[in-house]
Amino acid sequence: MRIDKWLWAARFFKTRSLASHACDLGRIEWNGQAAKPARDVKVGDLLRVKNEGGEFQVEVLLLSEVRGPAAVAQTLYRESQASREARTKLAAERKAMPHYEGEREGKPSKKDRRVIHRFRGDD
Repeated sequence: MRIDKWLWAARFFKTRSLASHACDLGRIEWNGQAAKPARDVKVGDLLRVKNEGGEFQVEVLLLSEVRGPAAVAQTLYRESQASREARTKLAAERKAMPHYEGEREGKPSKKDRRVIHRFRGDD
């Protein structure tokens, strides 16, 4: 089974083309080597997947050609304990960081204009 199809079925990527693109960018490792999208994946293979959700180190347990519910997709692989701990630690650090919203672009909304007029003392 192709690795991009398996990554899509296991719900690491939303579309198969995104999984293929991640392989092309070198974000997928298969048994310690960079994986191409057409690489065959077998039960027992070790994969390192880097996506927006973090970095996963997983072992392939089952193969599936179809994309099913998330509960079924999680049975296709087993994530290593070290990978799980690293992701939770990173998520906790990200949550502890202050959230900053950048400057809004474009003209102010009606609510923003009212605040500006109140600030300036305009009627």
